[in-house]
Amino acid sequence: MIGVPVDAWYVWLGLSLASVALVGVGATLPTAPPPAAADAADTVDRTAATAYPATAEHPLDAESVRVGSRRLGLRNDAGTTHATFAFGPVTPAVGTPGLRAILHGAPPGSRFDSGEALCATGRDARQRAPRWRPIDRPLIVRHVVWEGCDVTLVG
Repeated sequence: MIGVPVDAWYVWLGLSLASVALVGVGATLPTAPPPAAADAADTVDRTAATAYPATAEHPLDAESVRVGSRRLGLRNDAGTTHATFAFGPVTPAVGTPGLRAILHGAPPGSRFDSGEALCATGRDARQRAPRWRPIDRPLIVRHVVWEGCDVTLVG
């Protein structure tokens, strides 16, 4: 008779190892989809494209975010996604207290002496290398037009 005898110990050992391997692979599969970076970038683009001051929020389904002047990255257990901004450059407002305060609603005149100072601080913020940061609230985008300075803050 041709074939593997089913009562052989090595057949049972091989099937057991294959079963354990399949269970291990199944347990490591992600339970949620990767975050939607394109949706967040669309919110930034809609706010940056307006000629008037505007504010928008976008809920994030990720654990960490990286905001650069030209692109956005989101990361969770299921993976990492990136999206490029169509309107830009935008200004990441995470490293400067004055920009962060304006992002959250403070008038620009309460944090900066002039529009030129706001634009200079924005240029400096755009030059910094983006870093991954944990997410503790929705993505906030604020387009500010003040004393000749036109800047879109993201944080």
